[in-house]
Amino acid sequence: MPHDVEREALARYLEDHSLKRTRQREAILDVFLEVSGHISSDDLYQRVREKHPHIGYTTVYRTMKIFCEAGLAIERSFEDGVTRYEIPHEHHDHLVCVRCGRIVEFECRMIESAQDRIANEYGFRLLRHRHELYGHCPDCREA
Repeated sequence: MPHDVEREALARYLEDHSLKRTRQREAILDVFLEVSGHISSDDLYQRVREKHPHIGYTTVYRTMKIFCEAGLAIERSFEDGVTRYEIPHEHHDHLVCVRCGRIVEFECRMIESAQDRIANEYGFRLLRHRHELYGHCPDCREA
């Protein structure tokens, strides 16, 4: 069965926190894990509804909070104020189009190295960081 590792991680988290393991949570997990990139609660809800019309928006929203707490999702809020979720994977940064909302993930060793060097220079021990660049994507620039 696809997503067995994630289902087991969810089951452990739910048990550790005395929460119920439900078909709805597992259905939402399956739909979420099929997403590539970033997805808002509204868009995820629409996808869940296509397969499971009985699952409500509040259930999707609350379940995503649980997934974040369990380490199965990362919550991102960009400049547009829309909360989006993504599947945790290797560290990356974001380019965000302020016109259409397109989000591009990128990695840059030079930026990571510069951040470490700057933190060191000021005596900081980095715990985490977010790097987001805002502008216009190629399609919006041409429009």
